[in-house]
Amino acid sequence: MDNFVRNKLSEWGLSKLIATFKDHEINEAHFYNLVDEEINILVPKIGPRKTFMQQFKLLKVLPSTSEANYTRNIDMDPRKESSQCQSPCVKRKRSYAAAGNMDMDPRKESSQCQSPSVERKWSYSAAGNMDMDPRKESSQCQSPSVKHKRSSSAAEESITCKVKKIMKDVKMKLQNEEKTKLNDFLKNKISDLETRKRMLVGVFGRTGAGKSSLINAIVGEKNLLPSGSVCACTSVMFKVEANNDSKKYEAEIEFIKEEDWEEELWNYMNLLDDDDDAREKMTALYREDCKSKSVVELMDKKYFKGIPEFLSSDKKTLKCESAKELSEKIVKYISASNEEGDGVRQYWPLVECVTVRLPNKELLQHVTLVDLPGNGDRNKSRDNMWRKMVGSCSTVWILADINRALAEKDAWEILQNANSLIGNGGECQRIHFICTKSDNVDDSDDQSVRDLVLKRNQEAKRIVNAEFQKEYPQSSKQFSFEVFTVSCKEFHKSRHLQLDDTEIPKLRDVLQSLNNNHSEALNYVSGAHGILSLIQGTRFRGVADSKMKACRDLQEKMQHELEKLNKTIVKIYRTFERCLTEGVEESQDSCERQMLSMLHPRGENGSAFHKRLKFAVMNNGVFNAKKGQKKNINITLSSKLTGSIDEEFKMTFPNEDKSGPFKGAIDSFSLDTERMNKTYKDVRLQLRFLKTEEEKLKAKLKKIIREDKKKVYSSLTSTIEENMQKCYTDAAVIKGVGSLENMRCTIKKHVHDVKDTMFQMAKDNMLKQLKKLRGKILKTLEETLMESIQLSLWTDDFSFPDVSVELDRVETFYSQLEANPNPN
Repeated sequence: MDNFVRNKLSEWGLSKLIATFKDHEINEAHFYNLVDEEINILVPKIGPRKTFMQQFKLLKVLPSTSEANYTRNIDMDPRKESSQCQSPCVKRKRSYAAAGNMDMDPRKESSQCQSPSVERKWSYSAAGNMDMDPRKESSQCQSPSVKHKRSSSAAEESITCKVKKIMKDVKMKLQNEEKTKLNDFLKNKISDLETRKRMLVGVFGRTGAGKSSLINAIVGEKNLLPSGSVCACTSVMFKVEANNDSKKYEAEIEFIKEEDWEEELWNYMNLLDDDDDAREKMTALYREDCKSKSVVELMDKKYFKGIPEFLSSDKKTLKCESAKELSEKIVKYISASNEEGDGVRQYWPLVECVTVRLPNKELLQHVTLVDLPGNGDRNKSRDNMWRKMVGSCSTVWILADINRALAEKDAWEILQNANSLIGNGGECQRIHFICTKSDNVDDSDDQSVRDLVLKRNQEAKRIVNAEFQKEYPQSSKQFSFEVFTVSCKEFHKSRHLQLDDTEIPKLRDVLQSLNNNHSEALNYVSGAHGILSLIQGTRFRGVADSKMKACRDLQEKMQHELEKLNKTIVKIYRTFERCLTEGVEESQDSCERQMLSMLHPRGENGSAFHKRLKFAVMNNGVFNAKKGQKKNINITLSSKLTGSIDEEFKMTFPNEDKSGPFKGAIDSFSLDTERMNKTYKDVRLQLRFLKTEEEKLKAKLKKIIREDKKKVYSSLTSTIEENMQKCYTDAAVIKGVGSLENMRCTIKKHVHDVKDTMFQMAKDNMLKQLKKLRGKILKTLEETLMESIQLSLWTDDFSFPDVSVELDRVETFYSQLEANPNPN
C-alpha cells in the first residue's frame, strides 16, 4: 500500500479502512482499477461503502498521479501549457505533420496544460522539431492558485461533459414518447440548459500603444496581428475569441449597410477638404476618384467587386490554416496602413466589426477580447454597436506607453468618454490600466536593466493609481482598479526580464479567472438534476391529493412573494422620481448657460470653430474634437439629469452580480420548497424541480436587469438627442456669410423654446422604462413559475421512461460540485 491510497482514505473520512487496504496490498494503480465486487469485499459496511463509492466515482474524473507524472517526465518546462487537465470526454491522440523530427522551438504553444475537454496531443511542425515554447497560452507560467483553479476546472468540465451526454440521451428517449405538453416542456428545458454568456474584455488605446503586440502575446499567436494594425483607422471593432467548432483560423467580417454608407458619403463630400477622418476614409476606398466623382458615381458596384457581401448585406468569412495567413488576409479590413501599396483598395471604412476565432485556445473559451476605438463613430449603426459593445464589457483594459502613462491624454480621455457607458450605462466591474513597453530603458548591464525596469514599474503603478483616485474618486468606488506593467518584447524573447516580470502571465490569470467553469457546471448540473427529478416524479401513482394541495399552497406563496417584490420596486421607482424632479429643475435653469459655453469656446477663432460646429450639427451634436475631451451637446444638456440619479443608480443597479436592492429583492423571492418537502413528501421530486427552476429563473432575471438597466440610464440622453434633432437638421443646411452665428442662434433658440418640455420628457421616459422593467420582471416570474407548477403537479405521465439510474448519477455529480467551494 502506498501513500496515495492512505491519503485518499483519510481525506474521505475512511481512515478505519486503511488497515484493510494495506492487508490486501492495494497500491495506486490497483486503486484506480477496483471493480464493484472488490469494493464490496474491502468495504463491507453499507454506510462507509456509499461514501467510498460516491468519492471514488468523482476521483476517476481526474487523471491519476502516475499519469500526471508520466506527462511531467516527458516535458519539464515550467512555463508550458500542460494537457494534464484534459478531459476524458475527448479521446487522446497525437498529431504528426509530414516530416519527422520533433520541433524544439521554445516559442510555440504546447497543449500539456489544456483542460480535460481538449485532446491530449503532441504537436509537430513540418520541419519536425517538437514545439516547446512556454509563451503560447501557457498555464504553467501562472500562479499556483490559478493552476489549482485550472485543475478544478478540468474536473468540472468533465462532469459537465458527462451530464450533457446523459441529458442528450434522455432527450432522445423523450423524442420517442407520445407528444404532449409536458413532453415538449421538458425537451425545451433540456435545450435551455445549454446557454452560456461570453465575458467581454474591452481593450482601449491609441495607435502605437501596443495593442497588437499585447493581444498577440495574450493569445499566444505572435503572427496574428502586425504591429500597428489593430483599429488604426479608429472605427473598426475587432474581436478575438476561441474557435470551439473548428481547427481553422477564421475571421467573420460584418459590414455597415449600403444605404448608411451612401448617407455617409453625402456628409463626407461636404467635409472632404476640412476633415482628416473623412479624407482618410474616402481615399482608402476610392483612391484619387474621391476627388472627382459624385456620390452617385461612387456608389457604383465596380468599387465593391472585392466584397460582394457588402452589397448583399451578408457577412464575409475567411478560413485559414495559420495565424499568419489570416493576418495577411484581414489587414485590408481592419487597418488604415498602406503596406500593400497605393493601388490596393482598402475596405475598412465599410467594416463594422471583425471577429477572429482561433483554434485550441482554452484561455478564450468563454472570454472575448474586444479591441475598441476610443470614441463612437459618425455612422449610426457602427456607433450603436460601439455603445452596445462598450456597455457589455465586464472588464476594461486601457493601454498607454509606460513612458507617457500620465502625460498620455488619449488614455485618460478614453476613460472619461466611456465612463458613463461602462458604469451606470454598462456592466463593467474592473478597469485595468496597462503600461506597455516596460522594457524600454537605456542601460547595457543586464542585471541593472532588470533592476531599473522593476523599479520604474513600481513607480508607474504608484503614480497611475494615485492619479485615478484623484481624478475619478467616484469611479474608484464603482470599479476595482489595477495597474499592470507589461513587456511583450521580453515575453517573446527574454534578454533582461524573467517571464513573470513581463506581467503577461498575470494578465492571462485575469482572463482565466473569467472562465468561471464552477458556477457554469453547477448551474448546468443543478438544472439537469431538477429535470430528471420531474421526469421520475411524474411516474409515481396515487399521489393526486398531495399534488393538488401542494399546487394550491405554491400558488398562494407565489402571489404573496410577487406582492412583496412589487412593493420593493415601487419604492425604488419613487426614489428615482424624486431625484429626477430635482434634475429637471436644475437642467431648465442651467441649459442656456451650458449652450453659451459650448457655442462660444474660449481661445478658438471663428473659422476653426465654424468647421467643428458644422461637423457637430451634421453628426447629431457630437464634435470631432482633435484635442481635449470629446464634446457632445446631448450629453452636456442631460448632465444635470444623469447627475441627479448617478449615486442612487450605482447603489440600486451595481455592476456586481450579487448586490443592490433590485437584485436583493429577486434573491429574497422564494417559493419555500424546502419547507414544503416536509409536508408533501410524496411530491418531493417535483418540488426539487421547482426549486431548481426558481434558481434558474432568478439568474435569468438578473441578466434581464443587467441589460435593461442600460436602457433605463441611457434613455435620459437619448431623449435629449431626439428633441435636439430638429435644430441640428436646420443648422446643418445653413450656408454663406454669417453662417456660424446663424447656426449658434438656431441651436440656442431651440434650447430656449423646448427647455420646459424636453427635460420633463426625459424624466418621464426614464420612469416609463423603469415601469417596463418592473412589468417584465413580475410577468416573467408569474408566467414561468405558474407554468412550471401546473405542469409538474397537475400532470401525470406514467409512460415516461425510468430515469432513476441517470438521476442517481447526476445527483452524485451535483453533490460533489455543491460540496466544493468555487475556485474562481
